[in-house]
Amino acid sequence: MMAKLKASLLSLRDLFATAWWIFLIAGIGFAVAYQFVEPAPPTRIVISTGGSSGAYYQFANRYAALLEKNGITLEVRTSAGSLENLERLKNDEAQVAFVQGGVMSVPSDPDAVEESGLLSLGSLFYEPVWVFYRGERFARPLSRLAELRGKRVAIGPEGSGVRQLATQLLAASEIPQGELLVPLTGQKAADELVAGRLDAVFVIAAEKAPVVQTLLRSEGIRAMGFAQADAYLRRFPFLSKLTLPQGVVDLVRDLPAQDVTLLAATANLVVRDDLHPALQSLLLQAAAEVHGKSGFFNRHGEFPAYKDQGLPLSAEAAHFFKSGPPFLQRYLPFWLAVLIDRLMVMLLPLIALLIPLLKVAPAIYTWRIRSKVFRCYGELRFLEEDLRQHFDPTRLGEYRQRLDALDEEASSLRVPLGFTDLVYTLREHVNLVRGMLLKREAQA
Repeated sequence: MMAKLKASLLSLRDLFATAWWIFLIAGIGFAVAYQFVEPAPPTRIVISTGGSSGAYYQFANRYAALLEKNGITLEVRTSAGSLENLERLKNDEAQVAFVQGGVMSVPSDPDAVEESGLLSLGSLFYEPVWVFYRGERFARPLSRLAELRGKRVAIGPEGSGVRQLATQLLAASEIPQGELLVPLTGQKAADELVAGRLDAVFVIAAEKAPVVQTLLRSEGIRAMGFAQADAYLRRFPFLSKLTLPQGVVDLVRDLPAQDVTLLAATANLVVRDDLHPALQSLLLQAAAEVHGKSGFFNRHGEFPAYKDQGLPLSAEAAHFFKSGPPFLQRYLPFWLAVLIDRLMVMLLPLIALLIPLLKVAPAIYTWRIRSKVFRCYGELRFLEEDLRQHFDPTRLGEYRQRLDALDEEASSLRVPLGFTDLVYTLREHVNLVRGMLLKREAQA
């Protein structure tokens, strides 16, 4: 038992003495590969939404529940709107945010795009632009924004996405900001319109939003159809054209009384460009689960998609839209998929490096073990030639001493079990030369 243990330790010692340089190169390769490994994703991130009664806030809470299943805490923070959300992203007060289409603008300078530090994970759903107005205050059904000149119109408070978009649309119709544009939105604006203190209101919300349903069913309140919708699409590429079918709100009362052409922005998921790629992929999976179903204005699987190009698309989002979730995340828990993905970045270069090294190592190991025996063979060959060519009877003691020394050295060689045949062969050859010496001695 002890002999086997000693033999094993001897083999390990010889292996390390032979292949130490392989371990050194592998260690250097590991250190270099580690520089390219993404750190582990954080377990807590912040998303900036909108008001606590808005759709953004409700969707964020659904995201949080999905991410919680994967061990990620999504902290939901309310805000005044899309502009504040963008500021939070730039100031690193949040890593994710909902941003309404039209609020983001494409910088003309490519360097400015990089300096913004923001990326889009795509659009999530349509946000129709509703312009509700009091029908009796217009000579005919409202179909152009230019007809709002001189009217009291609610366009939302400062910092809100609805105000940002409404001012762009009104400016295109040459309606400047002034006292007649009121900073109200949501239910307050709807109440003012129903009470007759406003002529029109801008609302950007889904068709199921309470404020939209209230105004669609209110007596004397109408939804404007955009007769120039195609022209707006040319001027504002982030907009889409939607149709509200006749009678879809109320079949009995036939609301609306005719098809209404609407404009729509999109709600976008924006992240900081330093957000971990694995978390970006996880957010996209949550977005697909929450927004991928068919809706009032969208088809099944239409969202998420890259519709608003105000910000560059994340590389993770581009891969997700093309191929779906990463392969490992489809079949493994999130934490395990991330761990394997990080290890592969380190192991693949190491494997590519070690394959040629390991092919060379056995040959070097064999050569090193055999070289111990070959050194004795060199001395034995020299002694044999001396006996053949220059035998001197007066040097018999020297010859015997040299042979005994070689035999002792052969006996003391420590080689792995797989190479012991070399040692025994060497000792046989030493005895062969010893027989030659005895023969020479007898002849002398």
